[in-house]
Amino acid sequence: MEFWQLALVLLAGAGAGFINAVVGTGTLITFPTLLALGLPPLVANMSNTVGLFPGGVSAVVSSRQDLAGQRNRVIRLAIASAIGGVIGAVLLLRLPPGVFQIAVPILIAIGCVLVLLSPKVSKAAAARRERSGAAADEPMKPAVALAVWFAVLGAGIYGGYFGAAQGVIMMGVMGMAMNETLARLNVVKNLLVTLVNGIAAAIFIVIGPVNWPVAITIAIGSVLGAALGARIGRKLPPTLYRVIIVTIGAIAIINEVRKLVAG
Repeated sequence: MEFWQLALVLLAGAGAGFINAVVGTGTLITFPTLLALGLPPLVANMSNTVGLFPGGVSAVVSSRQDLAGQRNRVIRLAIASAIGGVIGAVLLLRLPPGVFQIAVPILIAIGCVLVLLSPKVSKAAAARRERSGAAADEPMKPAVALAVWFAVLGAGIYGGYFGAAQGVIMMGVMGMAMNETLARLNVVKNLLVTLVNGIAAAIFIVIGPVNWPVAITIAIGSVLGAALGARIGRKLPPTLYRVIIVTIGAIAIINEVRKLVAG
């Protein structure tokens, strides 16, 4: 890659790290950028996962105070995320590359739709908590807790395979099932997403075709962006993030469909 291309990757990584610290779905910034620069989808996805992992760690560390009192919850859901991350990463490596290439526009579209639906999910979760009047530390019913565990497992599989918007899925599931503030659930979400990405990244480093200049550049950008996002990210209107993410995603979908049609 030329210098200007790596500079663009660095900027995309910073934007993804910034957005991941606030709402998640930063993959929908970096992944389409890598595709636009000519990287094969499989290489772009694996390099992107490896590169975004350090930014996720930075975001979790920056807001770790909100993890206080959530140890049992985190351990329980982390097991589901870890299993899901392994399954998703193995599927990506074992299925024919052509399958992922065909799935790319569909996966990006799913991510964009989830981004657009996230405000409604958050409002519904807040309304449910107000109606219930339950305490934040009140345990879930066993059936609900089991359903949440398997939903997080599913999100982990999706995240290990692709990654975009898995945080939105997790926030929706936890927000609708748990009597907890969105800030405290958000840091749990960040931790689980980072765990999935870390496991997938470790597998890709050992087995997958990672483009290291790209992965390292994204890592530097994502760490810087996550640190900035944790400090000022919530001062900006969430609508701005959604417009940016969906616009980039829509452009990527059009380009990938054109490639498939062309052959």
